[in-house]
Amino acid sequence: MSDEELAKDLGPLAALTIGVGTMIGAGIFVLPGEAILRSGSMAAVAFLLGGVIAMFTALSASELGTAMPRSGGAYYYVNHALGPLFGSVAGWANWLGLAFASAFYMVGFGRYIARIFGVSGTVGVGPLSISMLKLIALVGAAFFVAINYVGAKETGRLQNAIVILLVAILAVFTLLGTLRADPANLPDATTVATTLETTGFIFVSYLGFVQITSVAEEIKQPGKNLPRAVIGSVVIVTVIYALVLVIMSAAVPEGFIADVVTDPNTENPIAVVEVGQYLQGALMGGALLFGGLLATASSANASILASSRINFAMGRDRIVTPALNEIHPRFGTPYRAIGITGGLILLFIVVGDLGLLSGSASGLHLVIYGLLNLALIVMRVAAPEEYDPDFVVPLFPVLPIVGAVLSFALLAFVPEAALLLSFGIVGGAVLWYGLYARSRTEKQGILSQYVRSRSERFPDVAVDAATSVQPDGGQYRVMVPLANPEHETDLITLASAIAKQRGGTVVATHVITVPDQTALAGAAERSDEIDATSAKLLERAREDAETFGVDIETHTILSHRSFEAIFDAARTHDADLTVMGWGPDSHGSPGRAESAMDELTESVPCDFLVLRDRGFDPSRILLPTAGGPDSDLSAAIVETLRAEYDSEVTVLHVDDDPEAGRAFVQEWAEDHGLGDATIRVESGDVEAAIEAAAADATMVVIGATEEGLLRRLVSGSLVLDVADHVDCSVLLAEKHQRRGLFERLF
Repeated sequence: MSDEELAKDLGPLAALTIGVGTMIGAGIFVLPGEAILRSGSMAAVAFLLGGVIAMFTALSASELGTAMPRSGGAYYYVNHALGPLFGSVAGWANWLGLAFASAFYMVGFGRYIARIFGVSGTVGVGPLSISMLKLIALVGAAFFVAINYVGAKETGRLQNAIVILLVAILAVFTLLGTLRADPANLPDATTVATTLETTGFIFVSYLGFVQITSVAEEIKQPGKNLPRAVIGSVVIVTVIYALVLVIMSAAVPEGFIADVVTDPNTENPIAVVEVGQYLQGALMGGALLFGGLLATASSANASILASSRINFAMGRDRIVTPALNEIHPRFGTPYRAIGITGGLILLFIVVGDLGLLSGSASGLHLVIYGLLNLALIVMRVAAPEEYDPDFVVPLFPVLPIVGAVLSFALLAFVPEAALLLSFGIVGGAVLWYGLYARSRTEKQGILSQYVRSRSERFPDVAVDAATSVQPDGGQYRVMVPLANPEHETDLITLASAIAKQRGGTVVATHVITVPDQTALAGAAERSDEIDATSAKLLERAREDAETFGVDIETHTILSHRSFEAIFDAARTHDADLTVMGWGPDSHGSPGRAESAMDELTESVPCDFLVLRDRGFDPSRILLPTAGGPDSDLSAAIVETLRAEYDSEVTVLHVDDDPEAGRAFVQEWAEDHGLGDATIRVESGDVEAAIEAAAADATMVVIGATEEGLLRRLVSGSLVLDVADHVDCSVLLAEKHQRRGLFERLF
């Protein structure tokens, strides 16, 4: 499926109002009463502290957004910089965190509708009953999902109107409150710990600014407009939060808000509305009710917009199914992603309460903000060529480090139930990556590429960690164990040709065998001598691979074993194919890739090619076949070499019934993409027929023998005899397959 793009429909005001509209709804119209009840006069400080923490991340998001204006925002930056494991965490946390937030906003929306129209009670019977408040929230959520379904332009226009009107109402409220404010009315201040707990509780109020980057791919002139929108939205709403919280506390008698919030006779009390009515009667109260309705609606609307784009970006990277990428032919929106996101929001409204929804949204986004700051650090340090931001964070690396530390530290003050749910989602995202996404995604993170390409500079544990979590779902990895410098060029050439045709990577490894009497740690102390020898061989390999334009990784491995260490390396580096040399006494089981002991205990960990090198020349290839899985691999390799070198291919089959033999080999060749190859059918001795046909070939590619171990140990191996008796290079192909002990022996 092609990597589809979204049209640039959002102007600078629409981008700014996505951030402001998302944040201002929860910050002013849902949470202030509870915040003042918890922290007294320090409630405004809690909101200011939240704004400071948000600003560190806003700076990082602005730099990353101008360098990579792609749909998905924080998820995309984390996935690109830290790799798909962390991308899976960020994607699921951002997607579900926004879905929780959207549900939270719509429950707030339901409270305002219920207050305006005096609606209360439940509908339904018994366990099927639902409160009117939640029913209103469900209807509202369905409406805004539909709005997002029809396109970003309509969404942006709606946000502009809502936010402009909202700010006007709050400006009037602030002016009236200032005239009535008295510092003596301020409630007592609480402790620092309580203030931090309040900050963790209200941090859902600061989710909007990063969501601007989620639609960066749709913003006009993102290099200029995106930083203005991200940083500007944080500054604007933090100032509004501080002013409104101070006014709410100082313009009414001490204890007024506490009485409102805790009044058992008032269903769904809304503190800001009660304060407005106290200041200017029903007119101001009504305006604030209407404003609260708009605010919660705009927050939900913006969150649905951003969350569906994250879901879309995850599909594009195959973290989730790419079927979510499909764009509506009329509206130009990722309608499947929007539909799934809408379904989750409706579910969360039904099963969640206000505290759990807001706390979960806060916890998940704090995880994302911490990872986003780390992503900026990685991009700056690794400095890939394509990283060219229009906006640069000052005082690097101090500000992103502080941003990461503060984001992760504030998690300790998120309500316990919400924190456990957040960590559960993070753990689930890690499992999702290991069980589903890793085998499908193709994205290689900048961090793992940086570590693996400089493996000699990093501790082994760091290199192993970077290697063990890298994706294997699309990037074909060809490992080349190197030992003899005489054959290095031919092996790397063969591996690079295959990797180039399959869009893959070459992984060059140098296995250094250490005597059993020498501890590996002791051998590592001779690192200067080992590194000099290994570096020379691997540098030649890198130069040879780069002539093909393929990516290459290099690794030095110390082991007490020689051949067996190759198996371990193939597993460690997630090789799809291993290309190795075949010299005299290279291992103990002639004619197969594995040793005699491995033949009894395990299968080869990936496909293997073993080259008896007499000069790499694939211009005329002979492919003997009698069918079977190893011949299937041989055919695939021959087809790849022909595509790269325009080789002449002859397919040989030996059969005492020439007519049946020709019918078999023609069908086999057609099935394996070699229908236009030269077909040759011989009778008599198989080995003699191969040797005769090889006289005109520059390379023989043959599948490993399917004979069992006991028979080969007694009678020898056809493959080994052929390799010894022909003059050209011989390439032995053995396909990875599971074989039981009985099959191995007999």
